[in-house]
Amino acid sequence: MLKGLDPLLSPDLLATLRGMGHGDEIAIVDGNYPGIEHARRLIRLDGHHLIPVLDAVLSVLPIDDFVDEAIFRSTVKAERDTLNPVHEEMIACCARHEPDREVVPLVGQDFYGRVRAAHAVIQTSEPRLYANIILRKGVIYPSAADEVAKAEVDPFVY
Repeated sequence: MLKGLDPLLSPDLLATLRGMGHGDEIAIVDGNYPGIEHARRLIRLDGHHLIPVLDAVLSVLPIDDFVDEAIFRSTVKAERDTLNPVHEEMIACCARHEPDREVVPLVGQDFYGRVRAAHAVIQTSEPRLYANIILRKGVIYPSAADEVAKAEVDPFVY
């Protein structure tokens, strides 16, 4: 256990999130999703529902602000604009962490293709259907204090 970190962030998950680079994507999927077939790297969080896992991941993962679209959700079949209660909960969770970002619906194979290309997949035990989301990692900008401290470092002292 670590202070300040959600306990859902397992050692494997933290290492994966830390190892991702800017622009890499991670999918968080429900219990029915074919995770083992679609994942390049599969992290299982059995016994946990999607929304608490999404909340934990968003507590540490910066979302890409270099692109217009960086958060994607699956759809109910080909019904792009249909929102199940789980989609509403995903959108609300994302809005708490990233209020300026839209959650973009991706239909069927567009969503599946993006998951297959993702850096990793987190498989939850979420029982609700179509409860799948993709997050694109952004950057953490240096603070003004970091920039000042870096400028004051003597390059010859190591």
